Order: sequence, then structure tokens, then C-alpha cells
Amino acid sequence: MKGALKPEAAAALIPEGASLMIGGFMAVGTPERLIDALVARGVGKLTIIANDTAMPGKGIGKLVSAGLVARVITSHIGLNPETQAKMIAGEIEVELVPQGTLVERIRAGGMGLGGVLTPTGLGTEVEIGKQTIEVQGQRFLVETPLKADFALIGAWQADYVGNLSYLLTAHNFNPIMALAGKVVIAEPESIVPVGVIPPDAVKTPGVLVDHLLIRAN
Repeated sequence: MKGALKPEAAAALIPEGASLMIGGFMAVGTPERLIDALVARGVGKLTIIANDTAMPGKGIGKLVSAGLVARVITSHIGLNPETQAKMIAGEIEVELVPQGTLVERIRAGGMGLGGVLTPTGLGTEVEIGKQTIEVQGQRFLVETPLKADFALIGAWQADYVGNLSYLLTAHNFNPIMALAGKVVIAEPESIVPVGVIPPDAVKTPGVLVDHLLIRAN
């Protein structure tokens, strides 16, 4: 089976100061077992790229509570008062990015594009320090691509060669992030033989996946 690892072995691959893309929306579609292993390992100074920081005790919120996060690039932190408090105290640097812009920056990183042109943020604090460009008489912000050392992906099913499928809203950021991580670690709910996942249900092809998380027991 492709790159099979237990959670603690997967966490051991991630060094201090690494940048991590973590899938999920309010922790739905987030690889919880892998996050638990990271908390247990205690590796810090992490940069997290994610839609949000979930809530205390859930998903990325566990990393925040453990003091392992140095920087967050995200669309909102409104559901996690611990992230807010740490930002105000200067313990976590937070870059807030409009949600659509965030996912397009990740897509650009995964596709090898030079950036994203968007009108979102013009005339606001988002524009400060950023390049603008005019196209056909309309002004756009130039938003740079995002990549990460690791993409930590929560999936519904994986097959033995690493093809992934997702269930309902757990789809969210995961397939796009799988394109933009140098090393992709997927945590599926189950691992099935090749052929069980219908070809049109494969949203992340196995060629993108380096490791599959297996149960600790």
C-alpha cells in the first residue's frame, strides 16, 4: 500500500518551522488523528494555511491551544477565541485573506501560476503593500501563489495506490491543497482495494499523494 504510515510516524516527518496546508471547514474534513499526533510530538513554530482555525479542542484549534502555531494564513478566526487572543498578544501572526482569494492563491500555487488577479480588497487594508494591475480598464490586486512544505488532507476513502474521494462538505479545501503541498499526507476514513472508488469519484489522484495514514492500532 502506498506510503502507509501510522499517525506518529507521519507527524515525525514534519519538522519545527514547517508550513502546513490543512484541509477542513470548521474542522469538517480535517485530518484529526494527524493533528493529535502533531500535538503529542510538540513540534512548534508552524505556519498554517487553512480556511479557519476551527475551535478550541477541534481540528487546527488543538495546534493553537498547544502553542505550536507561529503564523496563520486564513480567511477567518472568528470561531476560535484562542487564536484571537494570541493574535492580540503578538503570539501568533495572522494574515487574513478573503476566502475566494485564499483558495485561488492555493490553486495558483498548485498549478504553477504566477498569481491571481482579483478586485476583492481594492480600497481596503487588503490592498496595502500589494501590486495592482489594470486589465481592459479595470484595476486588480495581484495576489501571490501559496505553497506549503506539507499538505495534510482529510479524505473519506483512499485506495491502495492513494486515489482519494471526499464526502459532502468535507470536500472543501482538500483537493486544492493536495495540489500545492510538496509532501501530501492523506488521512482517509477507510482504505479500500483499487477499483472500489469509481473513477469519476476520484477527486485527488494517487500520483499527488505521498503517504496514507493508517490506524494506530
